[in-house]
Amino acid sequence: MAAAVWQQQVFALDARFNAHRAPNHPNFRTLYIRRRNQLLRDHSKGEDSAARRQYLRIRGQLLQQRYGVMCDPGRSRSVSARSSSRISESPESACVPSEYSITPNDQRQVVPTKQAEASRAMVGGTTIAENYAFVGVHHIFDQHTAAVTMVKFANNDRSRLCCASFDGSVSICNVTASPPCVEVVFRGHERGVTACDWSISNDLVVSCSLDGTIRLWHVASEKCLRVVNDQVVGAAILSCVFQPANNNMVIAGNSYGMVEVLNVSAGIYPRGGTSKLGGKILSLACDSSGRLVWAGNDRGTIVSFLFDAETGRLSKCRRLVVAENCPVTCISWRAWISREARDPTVLINCAANVVCLLRVVDKEGSLQLKRKFTIRHKSYLVRSTFCPIMSFRQGACVVTGSEDSCVYFLDIEREGKPCVNKLQGHACPTLGVSFNYDESLLATSDYQGLVILWKRERRAGGATGQACS
Repeated sequence: MAAAVWQQQVFALDARFNAHRAPNHPNFRTLYIRRRNQLLRDHSKGEDSAARRQYLRIRGQLLQQRYGVMCDPGRSRSVSARSSSRISESPESACVPSEYSITPNDQRQVVPTKQAEASRAMVGGTTIAENYAFVGVHHIFDQHTAAVTMVKFANNDRSRLCCASFDGSVSICNVTASPPCVEVVFRGHERGVTACDWSISNDLVVSCSLDGTIRLWHVASEKCLRVVNDQVVGAAILSCVFQPANNNMVIAGNSYGMVEVLNVSAGIYPRGGTSKLGGKILSLACDSSGRLVWAGNDRGTIVSFLFDAETGRLSKCRRLVVAENCPVTCISWRAWISREARDPTVLINCAANVVCLLRVVDKEGSLQLKRKFTIRHKSYLVRSTFCPIMSFRQGACVVTGSEDSCVYFLDIEREGKPCVNKLQGHACPTLGVSFNYDESLLATSDYQGLVILWKRERRAGGATGQACS
């Protein structure tokens, strides 16, 4: 365990200084960081803890002397002036308000059940921390030259990963090939890509962009099937999802505060399928039936909608202010989080330094606060996700990016310190996170365009992840 944590710390240190190595030769930087990762895996066994600490300290001093910069391991390094996913109209000093304009629910205790005992047996009787001991770097992708705003594994697929980037491209990676490879890069957007989504059958990918277009890509033929402009001339499209019950429909959100339904097969916006929320629509989520839709904007507001699958009509229902003027950058929905807590649940990232877990309390999508967790998040499009098979265990985890360059695993049913693992490998704000369906790999992306694949390491001695302090 100690060796794995030390390996991760050294890798994080190298990543922080990597931008200063051969600034005119990015290919060398990528080759260097990959080779360092390989060497750490091969030669990180056998040393005692004192020697490891001394090595880390001396190496940090040498790197600082060599490049003439100070990189505090506890802070994210200043990033270069690239196209970014920074929220342009968020407050300069966003802070957590003293009170949310939502009422916490009653604190119901989690009661162990026989089903939970069976669930633990399905995963070998291991603890939550052991199940989420992701520390090994499986692969590093660097095909993008600007922030990768979203990563998303295909549905019920452990191999294909979609990456959306502010360099204007969308890439599809095969993460289980030997070695992992980029299968195709879709180019066509004239500005940064803000979001992407897979169709249910994984044959199509939809993407949206600051250029005001939605594009539909056919994965097998590597072709763009359709380009549709936003209804409002000059609007940027900031979020998009396939409608789960009808993949002919795509729901999108633009910079003019409009939630829009698009019949992507016909290229038209159906009548009644547009609703005005205000602000900038940064995040969208649907329940599995497609009947409920939630939209979050840069003013800290979430609104629920009822969706009519036959007509494409949206009906506005419930409004919730999470935190005034603190953007809601990600929304995820899950039918139930564990065998002991079966309530439909929504997970959100809010740029008030919090991740919030909200309970869906009625058929109109009303939300109540269940728990909130503190992370560093004020200015960027940070995202989170539910762990896909956590319902087969007692306890439940979510994973979130953070502006301190770390990735956090949070046990949402643990009292006290909820963090069960922390990954350090990125050198700038971590934006996107995504699991493949069997949780064997976790993909994370950052502001500088790096995508890291983490693999779970199981050992007889227990978890190998780095517990949070």
